[in-house]
Amino acid sequence: MRRFAGKVLLTGPPGCGKTTVARKIAGILGSGAVGFFTEEVRDAAGTRTGFLVESTDGRRGELSSRRSGPGPRVGAYVVDVRSFEAVAIPSLAGAADKVFIIDEIGKMECFSEAFRTRVGEILDSDRLVLATIPLRGGGLFLQGIRNRPDVAIVPVTQANRDRLPLEISEMFRGGRPG
Repeated sequence: MRRFAGKVLLTGPPGCGKTTVARKIAGILGSGAVGFFTEEVRDAAGTRTGFLVESTDGRRGELSSRRSGPGPRVGAYVVDVRSFEAVAIPSLAGAADKVFIIDEIGKMECFSEAFRTRVGEILDSDRLVLATIPLRGGGLFLQGIRNRPDVAIVPVTQANRDRLPLEISEMFRGGRPG
């Protein structure tokens, strides 16, 4: 891990625990964190049917679902950009003394131009950020984020995912970098 830069990007393959680590960090930080999480939606048989977005203050909306109809698609999922923006964008308007939690900066979320703009503003500021990003792909926007000199990219693995929440929350509690 690079020197703490105030901006931490958790990465790894799907299912490695990025969202779980981010949720645990938010729980440790309590009211010191604002932002949102994404989570899978599964039917009674355990089949994934879509994704939800949930703000740290409990607002929820649909990110995507397996359905027909208009809208951007990622694989079998249709992304509900308007529903995503209604939850995610207001959740990223918090006070400067909070850690911004952004789970995730991924292909589905990046269909929202307002989201990409807000993420850019936050990353260009001196605000503390914890975000999750896919290990690969995502186009130029995500590659630009991965290549920023002011981010620490932290791979989440089975070996480290249990200790990361405490380690990273302590980094944030230590204050601003520099």
